[in-house]
Amino acid sequence: MSTEVRVPTLGESVTEATVATWFKQPGDAVAVDEMLCELETDKVTVEVPSPVAGTLSEIVAAEGDTVGVDALLAQISEGGAAAAPAAPKAEAPAAAPAPAAAAPAAKDVEDAPSAKKLMAENNLSNVAGTGKDGRVMKEDVLNALSGASAAPAPAAAPRAPVAASQADREERVKMTRLRQTIAKRLKDSQNTAAMLTTYNEVDMTEVMALRNEYKDLFLKKHGVKLGFMSFFTKACIHALNEVPEVNAEIDGTDIVYKNYVNMGIAAGTPTGLVVPVINDADQLSFAGIEKAIAEKGAKARDGKLSMAEMQGGTFTISNGGVYGSLMSSPILNPPQSGILGMHKIQDRPMAINGQVVIRPMMYLALSYDHRIVDGKGAVTFLVRVKEALEDPRRLLMDL
Repeated sequence: MSTEVRVPTLGESVTEATVATWFKQPGDAVAVDEMLCELETDKVTVEVPSPVAGTLSEIVAAEGDTVGVDALLAQISEGGAAAAPAAPKAEAPAAAPAPAAAAPAAKDVEDAPSAKKLMAENNLSNVAGTGKDGRVMKEDVLNALSGASAAPAPAAAPRAPVAASQADREERVKMTRLRQTIAKRLKDSQNTAAMLTTYNEVDMTEVMALRNEYKDLFLKKHGVKLGFMSFFTKACIHALNEVPEVNAEIDGTDIVYKNYVNMGIAAGTPTGLVVPVINDADQLSFAGIEKAIAEKGAKARDGKLSMAEMQGGTFTISNGGVYGSLMSSPILNPPQSGILGMHKIQDRPMAINGQVVIRPMMYLALSYDHRIVDGKGAVTFLVRVKEALEDPRRLLMDL
């Protein structure tokens, strides 16, 4: 008896994925719920477990193939009788021209489901595809509908020729879906928003002193370390209350003001940048924020974040200081109108009350969408963040 392994539901609005890694090969025995392969979507990875115990008899979608929801991934033969046909199946992936293996694979990587739906709705055919092996993507159909089907080709400048002596020292690796999504979203952000960045600096003396004084007691009571991120999150929430347009977004000709704060905390992972979201951060205590950051950070590093955990953010904080960055201009995370960039804490000589003293200083950067946020609002926001961090008591007094 043979059991099909198919692509599971990938999440809201996600219709396709790339087969990233096969943990089993044809002929291998598998147990119920044992991981067979890993799929990579735009933002998260999805593990596919075995539905039954038996022998993996055939892999239909190879590593690197693009598959839609419910597409056939593999076949599992239940019971010991499956061991016999496993040997010829193992040779099928290696022999690429074999028609028996090619036929089902080609079927599973045909035009993207979203593209086929659009073509059917608009009675389109013969749309030129830019995907793998000429696969028609949703963007290709949209371009065809707008009369710009040829536009994507000249958009990418041809690669400069490489000397023959150096060509064999290069390595070409296909971009992951996550990296492609990051590249597209960041470029879209630059093309869409009227992005501008304003800078300031903050004296971290008081925050560092408060943290050092209470960090042991905080850990003992709440079971989580007291970091700087909760102070910055609270300071941003405080500033967003005064400058609500930084927490708003543009929808057509409307401005949508949010009476809540879903704080995005940018996190670097081995596979790329992700931005998990802490919902209703304005309702959380310092301990609640630290726990949420620790939980989402661990999930990000392990690739366990769901799509829902990365959607709905209204404002973002990015901490380049953990990598040693002294100054940078963060890029907006659409459709948000503001992002705060934190940086490295560095001892610098400062003039205070006519005296030169050494203080732990950090540069702050606020990138904002000038279509909705005026310069006055942006500068006011950053000054309020600075004031709250230099005198944390202001947070308690709501000043």
